[in-house]
Amino acid sequence: MSSEQNNRAGPQNLPDVEPAPSPGGSVNWVGLLNLVVVYIVWGSTYLAIRVAVRQGAGFPPFTLGAFRVTTAGIILLLWGAIAGKRIKLIRGEILTLGLLGLLLWVGGNGLVNWAEQRADSGLASLIIAACPIWVALIEAIVDRKLPSLRLVLALLLGFIGIGVLSVPTLMASDSADLLSVLALLGAGLSWSVGMVLQSRRPVALSAQVSSGYQQLFGGIGFILLVTFFGEPLPSPNPQAWAAFGYLVVFGSLLAFTAFVQALRLLPAKIVITYSYVNPVIAVFLGWVILGESITIWTIAGAFLVLLGVTGVFRERYA
Repeated sequence: MSSEQNNRAGPQNLPDVEPAPSPGGSVNWVGLLNLVVVYIVWGSTYLAIRVAVRQGAGFPPFTLGAFRVTTAGIILLLWGAIAGKRIKLIRGEILTLGLLGLLLWVGGNGLVNWAEQRADSGLASLIIAACPIWVALIEAIVDRKLPSLRLVLALLLGFIGIGVLSVPTLMASDSADLLSVLALLGAGLSWSVGMVLQSRRPVALSAQVSSGYQQLFGGIGFILLVTFFGEPLPSPNPQAWAAFGYLVVFGSLLAFTAFVQALRLLPAKIVITYSYVNPVIAVFLGWVILGESITIWTIAGAFLVLLGVTGVFRERYA
């Protein structure tokens, strides 16, 4: 996730930064169109990851991440350079973008890649849907502010929902599947820390450049993991190659940029509704295309997670 406003930036950077309109303004249809792209594409990337990393597909999880974000990062920076955007980074921006690349891509996306070797794409999306709950908890800790009773109840509902989603795995007593659930929890937490950092340490760069650097730094982190774990060279089947192409073009280039543009043109409390829509799309696609099961545990857990997320939104934007 990327945010481009930076109050410390000099006048030379202002053309790259478009402030979001006030909530009281007219509907921005361009912003809504970008948000629809985020709704659909990010909901479908869980399926694409599952197709690319499941057993026999041919893409090791961290290798997939390295190929994806490095390719997308180079393209975005070239795009920014051709468009005349500022490419040179100052020291503070290097540190911020480096941390964001590690938190959002290596920690967030990388753990999802690893978990989806065994976990269904629908389950992954539902656990990651709890990110707004993690964000609310992190902000309460950072701000040293006790949450309200309503927020506490919302957080509890969300975490109970995650527990319900995990019941089938716990009942199966499969340690590998349980590790996948724990990895997804870690992915959501890492992504949420990155979201908080990005909202509080914005950089004055264009959408393309900021996104490109974050993904390049993420690519460096992925390469280190590939080396550390000794992942084999990829040997993707045609379906895995198609999924990889979809993740690069639609997930990293189109949807990531659309998300940044939506944040500029719409209130954040409208853009964050992607957290409601993505898991619905992911569960549906996993069921239709991969035949992933939808059980009573899935329905009950999803209901509790989304109810908790709703409570967090109502508390924060009351």
